[in-house]
Amino acid sequence: MKRTLLAASLVCAFSLPALADAPLSAEEQKQATAAAAAWGCEGGKWEKETEGTGVFELDDAKCKDGAAYDLKFDKDFKLRSITAD
Repeated sequence: MKRTLLAASLVCAFSLPALADAPLSAEEQKQATAAAAAWGCEGGKWEKETEGTGVFELDDAKCKDGAAYDLKFDKDFKLRSITAD
């Protein structure tokens, strides 16, 4: 029974598509950089979630207080969250 369950789990795990973040297009990069700058942040690494949420993430941004933060913006580049890194 354990072997059957393990085999079924492995088949499911390898048959699911991998969910990964995608790079931003040139236009998205331009809008995203402007949105982060409006909050006093720059640098870091941008990614777009591919799960259909339309969320843009900026990891390890340096902000005006000198600290590093992770920022999340919605599909319209409105800030959804900011967390200390």
